[in-house]
Amino acid sequence: MKNLLLWFLFTLCFNISFINAQQKFTLSGTILEEKSNETLIGVNILFPEIQAGMATNEYGFYSITLPEGTYNIVISYLGFITKSETIILSEDIIKNFNLTNALENLNEIVITENIGKLNIKAPQMSINKLTSSSIKEIPVVLGEADIIKAITLLPGVTNAGEGASGFNVRGGSADQNLILLDEATIYNSSHLFGFFSVFNPDAIKNLRLYKGGIPARYGGRVSSVLDIYQKEGNSKEFHANGGIGIVSSRLLIEGPFKKEKGSFLLGGRSSYAHLFLPLFDNNNIAYFYDLNTKLSYKLNNRNNIYLSGYFGRDVFRVDDTFENTYGNSVLNFRWNHLFSDKLFSNLSLIYSDYYYNLKLNFVEFDWISGIQNFNLKYDFKHYLNDKIKLQYGLNTIYYKFNPGEINPTVASSGINPFKLIDKYAFENAIYMDVEQKVSDKFALAYGLRLSSFLRLGQDELNIYENDQAVLFNTDFQIYEKADPIGTESFKRSEVIAKFFNLEPRVSLAYQIHTNSSVKLSYNRMSQYLHLLSNTSSPTPLDIWTPSGKYVKPQLLDQFAIGYFKNFNNNKYSLELESFYKSVKNRIDYIDGANLIANNAIEQVVLNGKARAYGLEFLLRKNEGRFKGWLAYTLSRSEQQTKGRTPTELGINNSNWYKNPYDKTHDISFTGSYNWNSKWKINANFLFQTGQPGTFPNGRYLFNGITIPNYNNRNSDRLPSYNRLDISFSYTPKRKNTKRRQSNWVFGIYNIYNRKNAASISFGQNTNTRTNEATRLSIFGIVPSISYNFKL
Repeated sequence: MKNLLLWFLFTLCFNISFINAQQKFTLSGTILEEKSNETLIGVNILFPEIQAGMATNEYGFYSITLPEGTYNIVISYLGFITKSETIILSEDIIKNFNLTNALENLNEIVITENIGKLNIKAPQMSINKLTSSSIKEIPVVLGEADIIKAITLLPGVTNAGEGASGFNVRGGSADQNLILLDEATIYNSSHLFGFFSVFNPDAIKNLRLYKGGIPARYGGRVSSVLDIYQKEGNSKEFHANGGIGIVSSRLLIEGPFKKEKGSFLLGGRSSYAHLFLPLFDNNNIAYFYDLNTKLSYKLNNRNNIYLSGYFGRDVFRVDDTFENTYGNSVLNFRWNHLFSDKLFSNLSLIYSDYYYNLKLNFVEFDWISGIQNFNLKYDFKHYLNDKIKLQYGLNTIYYKFNPGEINPTVASSGINPFKLIDKYAFENAIYMDVEQKVSDKFALAYGLRLSSFLRLGQDELNIYENDQAVLFNTDFQIYEKADPIGTESFKRSEVIAKFFNLEPRVSLAYQIHTNSSVKLSYNRMSQYLHLLSNTSSPTPLDIWTPSGKYVKPQLLDQFAIGYFKNFNNNKYSLELESFYKSVKNRIDYIDGANLIANNAIEQVVLNGKARAYGLEFLLRKNEGRFKGWLAYTLSRSEQQTKGRTPTELGINNSNWYKNPYDKTHDISFTGSYNWNSKWKINANFLFQTGQPGTFPNGRYLFNGITIPNYNNRNSDRLPSYNRLDISFSYTPKRKNTKRRQSNWVFGIYNIYNRKNAASISFGQNTNTRTNEATRLSIFGIVPSISYNFKL
C-alpha cells in the first residue's frame, strides 16, 4: 500500500506539472433552467471543432481551460433546447447559460434522458442515471411512483420480493448500499415495510446509482452508492404540483422568498387507506407520511447556501396489541464557494437519525432503538484544464448507536427498565479523485481514499477467554455462545478499537470507434457498519452495529470490464458488463442466532467472506414513438464461513453457499409508446430466479415430538418470480391561456394475477396430520388510478 500511495502521488504531480506548463484560458459558470433558475446537473458543454467538452457538477457549475482562440460552444441537455454560441477566448471568462425546457418535444425525449445515456469517452462505468420524469413513467403497485422500484428494473439490481425493504446490487445485501439524500445518509429507504420508498419523486432532481467503478469521494459501503439530489426550488415564480391516488397523495410547492436570489421547496406525502378500515370493522392501522424541505439562497456570484431536510414516519398498529413507529430524519446545511474560476468547494454540516419504536401493549412496555450521526464534509473540485480534473476532500462522522431500551408503559406492570449498552464511533476519511484525458481515445480516472474508524469507549465490554465470544461444541458439532469471564469499562474519549484502510480506485476507457468503447475498473472499499439481520429483507427492527473488537470491517475488491456502443445515429445503445467482487469479514450467524435485544451480539456472529460474479446486458431504444430498454443479468452470489480451527465445521461445513440475494437469472423489460398527443402506454415485465431458502427434507421423532430435518443452508429456492404491469397515461390538451397542466394515469399491476411466493412455511395439517407447505403471496392483480397536476 505504501508503494501504491507513492505511485499515485508521483503520477499526479507529474501530470499537474506537465499541464500547468501550457498557457491557456478558462471558461466557467453555471447552467440554469430558464423559468425556475434551478441548476442543472450533467449538462454537456461541447466544443465540436476540437472534440472537447465536459459536464456540469452536482450544483450546475462547469469550468474548462482551453488554448486561446475562437470556439463554437454547444450546450446540450436532454429535455431542453440545445443552445449554440461563439466564444472568443482571449482571457478568463465567467459565463452563465439559461436553458429552455423543450415542452413541445418533452414526450419524445424523456426516456432517453432518464435511462442515463453514457458518454462513450468517459472513464466512468457501472453507473445509471434517472430523473423523476422517468420514474413516473414506470407502472408500480397502487399507482405510486417509486424510485426504489424503478432502479430494480436496471441490470444488476434486485430486491427480496414484493413487500420487501431495500434493494440488492450485484449480489450484495441492502445494508451494503450507501443511500444519500442531499449528501445525508438514509438508513431505511422504505415505507410500509417495502411497499413504497421514502423518496418523493416530485422533490427529486437527479439520482445516480454507482454499482462499480465508484469514485474515491464515496465510502463506507461495499456494494453500491445511490446519490440523490433534491430540487432547489423556483426562484422566479410560485408553482405547485402533486397527485391524488387510491391510497396516497402528495403535494409540492416552490417559489421565491427573494426573487432571483432565494427560493424554497416544500413537499409532503401521506397515505390514507387506513381511514377506510373502520368501515369494514377493521381496527388495524398502517400509514406513512413524509416531508421534504429546502431553502436556497444566492449570497453573491461566488457563494450559495442551502438548508435541506427530510422527515418521515411510518405507523403500524394491530388493534390494541402493539404499535410500531419508525422513520428517518435528516438535516443538511451546505455552503458552495467559488475560490476561482477553476476551484469550486462545498462545505456540508449534516445530521441524520433513524428512529424505531415498538409498543407492546399486551405486556405493557416500549422498545426504542436507533442510530444517529453528525457529519462534516468539505469537498473541492479543481478544474485544471480540459485534460485533467481533480476532486478532493475530507469528512468525519460521529456515530451514536442505541441498540435498544425497554421502558414500562404502566408503572404497575412489574417490568423494570432495561437498556442495552450504547455504542459510539468516529469514521474519518480523506480522498482524491483524478479524471484525466490521456489522448483522444484514452481516458483515465483514478483515486485514493484513506479511511479510519475509531470505536470509542462504552460503559461495559465483555471479556472472553482467548477472545473467543463464540465456541464450537465438538460433542454436538454446533456453535454456541461463550460465557464472559468479566467486563471492562472505558471512558467515551478512549479508543477501544481502530482500523485504517487505503482504498484505491481506477477506471479507464478506450474508444475503439466513434460510437464504441471498452472500459475497465477496479475499486477497493471498506464498510465499518453492519446491519444485524437474519432475514433476506431488512426490517425496521434490525439493528446497526459498528466494527470493534469482535466484529471486523468488511473489505471489498471489485473488478469490472465492459463494452459500450451507440449505433444507428444513437437511436440504440448497448451496454455489456462483467464483474467479479469479493468481500472479506462478511458477518455470518450461527444456527439459532437471536439478534433482538441481545447485549452481546458478538456471541452469535462469525466473520466469513462473500463473492459475487456475473454478466449484465442492457439494450436501449432511445428515440421514436416507442422507447425503452431490455435488461438481463446472469449472476451468482455466495458466502463462506470456514472453521477457525481444523476441528471446527464452520457454517454449512465450511462450503460456499448461496446467500439470500442470489438471483441466477434476472430479466426486465420497460417500454413506453406514444399512441398520440394525449395517450401514452407504459409497460414493464420482470422475471427472476426464485430467492434461496432452507427447507426441511425430512423429519424424525424424539420423545414423541416431531422434529424437522433441514437441508444445507440456502440449498433450496422459492419458485421463480414473474410479473407484467401496464399503465395508460391520458394528458388532456392544454389551452395556451391556461397555466395548469394535468394528466390521469390508469394502471394494472400484475395484470395476469400471478401468485408470486414471498415465502413458504412448513407445518402439519391439524385435521389430516399430514405435512404441508403453505405459500404466502403478497399481491395478485392490483388496479390503480391517480390524478397528477401542475400549477
